[in-house]
Amino acid sequence: MPLRIAFFGLPLAALLLHHDGHDIALAVLSREDSPGKRRLRRLLGADRVLLRKETTEAELLPRVRALAPDLLVSWFWTRRLPMELVNAARLGGIGVHPSLLPRHRGPDPYFAAIDAGDTETGVTAHRIAAEYDTGAILGQRRLAIDPSWNAWKLARALDRPSLALLRETVALYAQGTPPPELPQDEILATRADAPDDEACELRWAWPTERILRRIRALAPWPGAFTEIDDALVVVTEARPADAYPRVLLPGEAAVVDGLAVVRTGDGAVALVKGRIEDEPADAAALAALVARARANVIG
Repeated sequence: MPLRIAFFGLPLAALLLHHDGHDIALAVLSREDSPGKRRLRRLLGADRVLLRKETTEAELLPRVRALAPDLLVSWFWTRRLPMELVNAARLGGIGVHPSLLPRHRGPDPYFAAIDAGDTETGVTAHRIAAEYDTGAILGQRRLAIDPSWNAWKLARALDRPSLALLRETVALYAQGTPPPELPQDEILATRADAPDDEACELRWAWPTERILRRIRALAPWPGAFTEIDDALVVVTEARPADAYPRVLLPGEAAVVDGLAVVRTGDGAVALVKGRIEDEPADAAALAALVARARANVIG
């Protein structure tokens, strides 16, 4: 039978669960600009759809208790939910995380998977526990990572299986046959923290492959950055460069066949796309910057 749900996250999942026949008693949205917000409000009524900035978990607790939901569902809710709130639902809470837990727990598993060189990732339906992303595993779907994907493309590729797994898991609870709960193996756990400035700065002494992974893992935002001629350059796309002056040291650049080429620890990369001082830059603009930098050095 359909479930009465308290929902936290992005509206697309709430809309799909509503389409499946479940009663969304309350939806608290994690982002104001989320696509589907207005449609959800039309379907449920404005009083049942809130924005995270409009309330707090403490204020929500008595309301959720009064609604007596069967299940609390989280999909891209980016803060820890207090267990008092989760336990206000008869069946507790579930969520879906965009990695194969316990690998890459945390807010940025897309960066972590690409940067680590993983060839496969996936999504995990799990119980909501006191510690972020540590709850028992309820189900998983796996996905091969295309080596050309950046973080944004990986995130988009995981959306469909994430939603499918969420709907499938909620349906099992509705049928009275919840999936078995598999405790996570702490030995296999890794962290996927949001990259800080140090992680975003390119290290040109690294091997080419590691540099290219870091660029893809940070693209398109915030992007991997370096400095050229005192200008802050964010690199969002690059490729291996076969031809480069062998006299260059790691971090030194030259223009080769119209492309900005930077020496790495074991080769070189060509800069294809990025931003120069926050302005979009194509390959030609990046090459022009390198040409000016070398002219200034020579002068």
